[in-house]
Amino acid sequence: MSIQTELQQTIEDMIDSTRGILAADESSPTIAKRFKSINVESTEENRRAYRSLILSTPDLGKYICGVILFEETLAQKSDDGVPLPEVCIQQGIVPGIKVDKGKIPLANASGEEITQGLDGLAQRLEQYKTQGARFAKWRNVYHISDRTPTHQAVIANSEVLARYAAICQSKGVVPIVEPEVLIDGDHTIERCSEVSQFVFHELYHALQRHHVVLEHTILKPNMMVAGKNFAHKESPERVAEETIKILRRTVPAAVPSINFLSGGQTPEEATANLNAINQAGSQPWELSFSYGRALQQPALKAWQGKAENSDKTQAALFQRARLNSLARTGKYTSDMENN
Repeated sequence: MSIQTELQQTIEDMIDSTRGILAADESSPTIAKRFKSINVESTEENRRAYRSLILSTPDLGKYICGVILFEETLAQKSDDGVPLPEVCIQQGIVPGIKVDKGKIPLANASGEEITQGLDGLAQRLEQYKTQGARFAKWRNVYHISDRTPTHQAVIANSEVLARYAAICQSKGVVPIVEPEVLIDGDHTIERCSEVSQFVFHELYHALQRHHVVLEHTILKPNMMVAGKNFAHKESPERVAEETIKILRRTVPAAVPSINFLSGGQTPEEATANLNAINQAGSQPWELSFSYGRALQQPALKAWQGKAENSDKTQAALFQRARLNSLARTGKYTSDMENN
């Protein structure tokens, strides 16, 4: 099979009109924070047990098309001894892998960051593919303040994302490109839109420079939302209006799917906003989700680290996935939260 055929097959297996992506790729510090919120120690066994439990949720593949895994998880097995990537495959879910090595301060750019991990990426991807991974994810972040992000930070981060995507495609791995304009701060939705337009515009220039085939990529962006400390909470309809406007200005129609990150929104907010976006009319791309906490938070609360809560944990994840699937077609309503 040629690399282009391999990439196209992965895209076809991951993109349809109803399903989305589960982000289960929390780094060790992040999952430790999530576990601490339910008084569970973040040991390797606890992480394995939890991820095995959620990936084994019956019929999860009805609403989830891909799962982003952390490197540790690729090598772990379910309670029945099945490799966790194989658990995904048995559900009709494509396994993927977070490949960046986290963010560090960007030199000579106070308050800004860049993501590391390009060194040795090609060799790591070859190993990940033998373990079942067919797509990858890389996240860069952009801070909003009166003076950031600077042109320097946006250009540097765009270049890194484009280099990552090019390396992935050279190895037959579909890249998810994640430029996250952070929700931290007290900025308006208009300021979020202004920064996001700049970021997405420069990103697609960089992807073109590096000859990345856009048809074999997935974009994982933020929605246009005000900062979490801003006094006024925007309606889902306003979020949808701004989000669609900026995406239409910056994202080529060749991109097959845009899978939004939840980025600090509550599970209910993330679903309502996705629903409003999909009610805004036909667009050039599929408009889906790639949520982490907004999918898993109810499941974590139900689990509490106790095996006797397994059924409740899986039911909570399944319900959240189902509601987001409904939001994919604009058919979600808030009264479904209680059903």
